[in-house]
Amino acid sequence: MIGIVDYGMGNLHSVSKALERLGYKYIISEKIEELVEMDGLILPGVGAFPDAMEILQETGLAAFLQDWTYAKKPLLGICLGMQLLFQESTEHGQTKGIGLLPGRVERFSGVTPEGKTYKVPHMGWNLLHFTEREHPLLENVEEGHVYFVHSYVVKTEDPSVLVATAEYDGPVPAVVARGSVMATQFHPEKSSEVGMQILKNFGKIVEEEAERE
Repeated sequence: MIGIVDYGMGNLHSVSKALERLGYKYIISEKIEELVEMDGLILPGVGAFPDAMEILQETGLAAFLQDWTYAKKPLLGICLGMQLLFQESTEHGQTKGIGLLPGRVERFSGVTPEGKTYKVPHMGWNLLHFTEREHPLLENVEEGHVYFVHSYVVKTEDPSVLVATAEYDGPVPAVVARGSVMATQFHPEKSSEVGMQILKNFGKIVEEEAERE
């Protein structure tokens, strides 16, 4: 079963409805004692990084997610949920993240190196470019368009965590992963067949992990 982590800042309805369409059982919960019983977790998110981290720290969910990852159990971050998995963010000052992946989250500058302005937030459909085609999250997934809504972007010097990118003032980390930690900057539940296949693949990863235990 999949647990959707409810910390008051997630797109819970759309994610849960997507799991329903795919036939996966799930619960939505903020209670660690319930989430710890799950086979896999989804960390969604919409809003500001500092606000989210404050809640995750106060509730103990940040430490719980670290322990979850150390136990090598599947975790999928979505949008802000992806950004929270990195080391830090510069949104409204500097804030430490959960620290499961290397990198920091910075605001799009809104200006290209050539001085041309572009729209922030990055909102709309962009084409994925796979950098790690063999990752199980991309099984039977085409390099199609997916739906982004974000003003901040992950900057990482470790290319090994990049599974797919999209172009918006340079390459944007779109799918990242390391071990049992996986995440998408875009909203897979709103990204038509491509996004639904990624969610389906995460569900399959969770099921396979449950069978091994």
